[in-house]
Amino acid sequence: MSMFGKTMMAAAIAASLAGAQARAETPGITSAEVKVGATFPFSGPASPLSNTGKGLIAYINSINDRGGINGRKINLITYDDAYSPPKTVEQTRKLIESDEVAFLFGPLGTPGIGATIKYVNAKKVPHLFVVSGVTKFTNFAEFPMTTTGLPSYDTEGRIYAKYITQARPDARIAILYQNDDLGKDFVNAFKGYLKGDFDKKVVASSYEVTEPTIDSHVVKLKSSGAEAFLVAGTPKFAAQAIKKADEVGWKPLFLINLVSSSVSSTIVPAGPEKAVGIVAATIFKDPGDNKWADDPGIKWYRDHFAKYLPGADIGDANYLFGTQQGQILEQVLKQCGDDLSRENIVKQSRSIRGLSLPTLVPGVTINTGLESSMAYTQLQLQRWTGSSWEQFGNVLSAEQE
Repeated sequence: MSMFGKTMMAAAIAASLAGAQARAETPGITSAEVKVGATFPFSGPASPLSNTGKGLIAYINSINDRGGINGRKINLITYDDAYSPPKTVEQTRKLIESDEVAFLFGPLGTPGIGATIKYVNAKKVPHLFVVSGVTKFTNFAEFPMTTTGLPSYDTEGRIYAKYITQARPDARIAILYQNDDLGKDFVNAFKGYLKGDFDKKVVASSYEVTEPTIDSHVVKLKSSGAEAFLVAGTPKFAAQAIKKADEVGWKPLFLINLVSSSVSSTIVPAGPEKAVGIVAATIFKDPGDNKWADDPGIKWYRDHFAKYLPGADIGDANYLFGTQQGQILEQVLKQCGDDLSRENIVKQSRSIRGLSLPTLVPGVTINTGLESSMAYTQLQLQRWTGSSWEQFGNVLSAEQE
C-alpha cells in the first residue's frame, strides 16, 4: 500500500474510532448526528401551545439544510403527551431509555415537566430550556441538569403585581389561575409582592385544565367587586375569560400571562374587539404588527416562515417562540464544539452571554450562568389595541423586582 493509501486508511480508522468514542461516551451522539428528544401537547387541552414544538422542528430543519452544526445534523424526536403527566412520564422514559437521546430540549408543559424533572435529573440527562416558568424548576442546586426557556412565573407575577398597584393603587385584584404549579406561582408572586396586604386586596379562584369552561369562575370573580383581573393559565382558558368578562360587562384592568398572549391562540378566538386594553408581558416582536414591517429580524423571520412553515399562521407567537428555542439549541451546540459530553452540554447551556435573537424585543437578551439557569429574566409590558400589541414602558428585569 502506498504512503497516501496508508494515510487515508489511518484517517478513516481515526474517524471511525472518534465516532465510536462519541457513541460510547454520550448516547445519541455519532460523528454524523445529535439525537435530541422532546414532548409536546400536540393534542389535549393545551394543544395550541404545541405550535412551539412545530416552530422548533421547522428551525431544526433549516439547520440541517445548512449542513448541521460542526458537521452533525440534529435528529429531533418528538412525542405527543396530550398535556397529561402520566403520558409525559411514559414518553420521556421512551426518549431516554429506548431512543437513547443525548439530551432533552424544550419539552413543553408545567404538569408534565413537574412529573418528570426528578427522573431526568436522576438519569443525569441534560434537560435544557424546558418550556415552563415554574420557579422551582430554576433551582439548579436541586435540578442540576435543567435550564428553563421561559421567564419565571415569579418574575412575571411580581411585574404584574407592581404594575397593577401603580396603575390602580386601591384596586381589589381578582386572580383566575390554573390549579397547578403554573397558576400557583403567580398567586405566590402576588403574595410575595403585596406581603401583608395580599389577603385584603386579592380574591383568587382556581380551575382545572379538565374543566370545559371557566365561565362560572369569571362571574364569581366579577361579583367580588375587583377592578383588576389577572388570568394565569393557558390560551384556551384565557380566551374564555376574555369572552365571558365582555359578555357580563366587566371592564377591569385586565392582564393575561405571557404563554396566553398569542394573537392566534387567544385574542382571535376571544374576539380582538373584546380584548382591547388587555395587558400582557412579552419577550418577542409581533410579526403581524406593522411597526415591525421594516425590521430586519422580522423580515428574516417572514422569509424563514414562508419556507419552513408554509400554510401556518404567522400571527401565532408559539411558532415564533419555537423558532427562538431552535436558535438557543443552535447556540448551545456551537459552543459545545466537538465536546458533546453531557457535562459539557449542560455547562454550555449555562454559559450563554448576551445572545440577542432577531425576533426578541429590543433590550431583551439571553444570559445564563452559574447564578441563573433561566434563558430570560427580562420582560416588556404591552397592551392590546384591537389590532396589535403596543409595547409601553421600559424593559423590566427580575433584578428590579
